[in-house]
This record gives sequence, structure tokens and C-alpha cells, in this order.
Amino acid sequence: MQTSLIIDLPSLPEEGKSFSGELDGSIFGLPEGDARAVGPLTYDLWAQRFETELLLTGTLSAPFEFTCVITLNPFVKTIRLDQVAVSVEIGNASGLDVTDGLREEILIEFPTAPRCDEGDVPEPCEIDPRYLAVDKPPEDEVSPPPRDGGDDRWSALNDLTGLNDQPK
Repeated sequence: MQTSLIIDLPSLPEEGKSFSGELDGSIFGLPEGDARAVGPLTYDLWAQRFETELLLTGTLSAPFEFTCVITLNPFVKTIRLDQVAVSVEIGNASGLDVTDGLREEILIEFPTAPRCDEGDVPEPCEIDPRYLAVDKPPEDEVSPPPRDGGDDRWSALNDLTGLNDQPK
């Protein structure tokens, strides 16, 4: 599978040309522990040259595995852009690599707070009650049990009264 899309400018007709295919998901280069590409970047683009720039218009899509911010479960969501327009400045090279421009268009559409109910196959997005142990009474036998009497780490702050009234 291709890892880059290179447009050969000398052979590009003046009226433009259609390009479609797939680029390997490794082009995203995401850090470990972040979202993970689970398929290729699929593109269907029209490329046309305008003096010092190459304009690509069309569609892009790529599937990713995200971690839900509510359930902490992984889920797959495909990022789809139906009306993308990417402008790439033309330098002196005869072959122009547009891979980074396509990659950035997809990455900028990542959800800031991914939720599994917004995935390709929506799943219930509810907090697992085991993570709500602090709201349960100790006799509910939740593991780990909540503390008796609340969180006492902050009790020392209760003794700090009137500090703003002290002369300087």
C-alpha cells in the first residue's frame, strides 16, 4: 500500500486530473496511547494547478480507534470529509508530495472528547458504576470502599482563617 501521494506536475493537465486510492494508516504517525489508525486513508480528489499552488478538492476518510472519555472503552470512528479543499504551495520540484496536507485535514477533525456513542457502531456511553465508589455507603461492599467521614486531607485548610486580615 502507498505511503505517499505524489502529484507529477509536468504531466498534470491544465484542466486538472482525478486521483483516487488509499494511503497506509502509518502516515498518521500518532504517539502510543493516543488514537490509532485502524485502516487506510481513502481519497477521491481532483487536482488542479493555479500558478504557484496546487488545489485538491474532494473526499477523504480514515478509520481510527479512540478511547471513550466516559467509559474508557475503545471504539472505532471513521473521520469523513466530504468537501475538503487542500491548497499546497508548488516549489521547484516536478513531483509534489501532498501526503502531509491530506494527513493534517484528517487530524484536525479528531474529536476533542471522543465518546463511544458517536462511533461507527454506537455503544451505550455510561460510567461504569464501579468507578462511582466514592458516592456509595461503605456497607454496599464496593471495592475499593469509600472513606468514612469524607476526605480528611483538606481539613488542615479549615484552620487557615483570617490570613488575609493580617497586617503586612
